[in-house]
Amino acid sequence: MKQIIKYAVIVCLAVFFIFFTAYLRAISQPVNPNGEDVIFTVAEGEGVKLIGLNLVDSGLINSKFWFEFYIWRTKNEKKIQAGEYILNPRYSIKKITSILVGGEAISQERTIKIIEGWRIVDMANYFEKQGMFSAEELLKLAGYPRVDYRVNREISNPRDYSSDFDFLADKPVYYGLEGYLFPDTYRVFKDSTLDDIARKMLANFGVKLSEEMRAEIKKQGKSIFEVVTMASLLEKEVRSEEDMKIASGIFWNRIKAGQPLESCATLAYILEQNKPQYSLEDTKIDSPYNTYLILGLPPGPISNPGLKAIRAAIYPKDTDYNYFLNRPDTGETVFSRTYEEHLRNKAKHL
Repeated sequence: MKQIIKYAVIVCLAVFFIFFTAYLRAISQPVNPNGEDVIFTVAEGEGVKLIGLNLVDSGLINSKFWFEFYIWRTKNEKKIQAGEYILNPRYSIKKITSILVGGEAISQERTIKIIEGWRIVDMANYFEKQGMFSAEELLKLAGYPRVDYRVNREISNPRDYSSDFDFLADKPVYYGLEGYLFPDTYRVFKDSTLDDIARKMLANFGVKLSEEMRAEIKKQGKSIFEVVTMASLLEKEVRSEEDMKIASGIFWNRIKAGQPLESCATLAYILEQNKPQYSLEDTKIDSPYNTYLILGLPPGPISNPGLKAIRAAIYPKDTDYNYFLNRPDTGETVFSRTYEEHLRNKAKHL
């Protein structure tokens, strides 16, 4: 009998050891050490079981059971607070519980997502729809589109950040920040001012434009402003980075040859309207941004380009292509070597 009891005790201890080891591992190890932030919401009145299930569905934990068991063992069933949280698959169950119990909600923060190729007008409308600022506020701070402030004296100049960000040194002060408000996902405090957000976006631009890229721009005898302007065209004209590099080579070669860029993206910027194909009348619009009429780059950027377009502007690909168009049905870029080939492609795809 004593022997049986002894074995039973040993088995119980072994089972307990295995269970406790599994428990410690489960509450300490993250789901994904390379995970990205997830916005997770705990609604008023949600119980531990539903919260655990939502955590699993969000990819933040592997096991609802171990989450519930840890909550029970630490006596935190009634302590989880409702709110919106920023969690990450890198966090363990212990850390996630600590955040939820501690009420470290992001009630004072919000996420904003700026899309590559957006113009400042697009950003202004986005902020207004989010209930953050009026569109007019951003335009006053960052600059109205197509405005040369040397000529237009009726509105006050946009804010000048050149003393705080060295990459703005070669940007003419009489143009706004179009091109430099870097597209990305940002977390900002709800009471952030437009100045705070603009500085955050400009600082991000400064980080993305690496020293190697700046050195290459200087080596080519170009300015950062010229590169950003070119990148803003590429962002609106072409989708993939490889195609952007080919289009970049075509555009830079046209500038060298004294040929107009004939970028439809500049017509869209002037008209504030995207068309599958622009009319002959559109190409004759009297504007310094009309690259069908002017030679070289437009006066300044026409959008806020992402990193792919900026890289393409710095590192163009030299080919024997001279023309390109985008298929309206697929978005595919079709390149041509001769004008006759380009006309055939226009007839076929446009």
